[in-house]
Amino acid sequence: MLTFALENSQMKKRYTEEQIIAVLREAERSGGEIRAVVRKHNISEQTFYRWRAKYGGMEVSDARKLKGLETENAKLKKLLAEQLLVIEGLKDFNRGE
Repeated sequence: MLTFALENSQMKKRYTEEQIIAVLREAERSGGEIRAVVRKHNISEQTFYRWRAKYGGMEVSDARKLKGLETENAKLKKLLAEQLLVIEGLKDFNRGE
């Protein structure tokens, strides 16, 4: 039981785009007190700077659009990979292998 409690406290939390943008705005309002903001939200400075590079200056609607485009891009990449495998299989079949 104690092990389970320790595992749960160390699990990574997933932040939504809205939460990430809220943290970034809070850091902007704090006037450079990034360490206090990351400590308050229990994230690393590296995570904060990664978020800022990706979501800095975005509105929530922009972040949602970005997420949708990333999802669509992943689906297209998967579809392309599957089609390339089919093409390779047909080439092998035509060669008589």
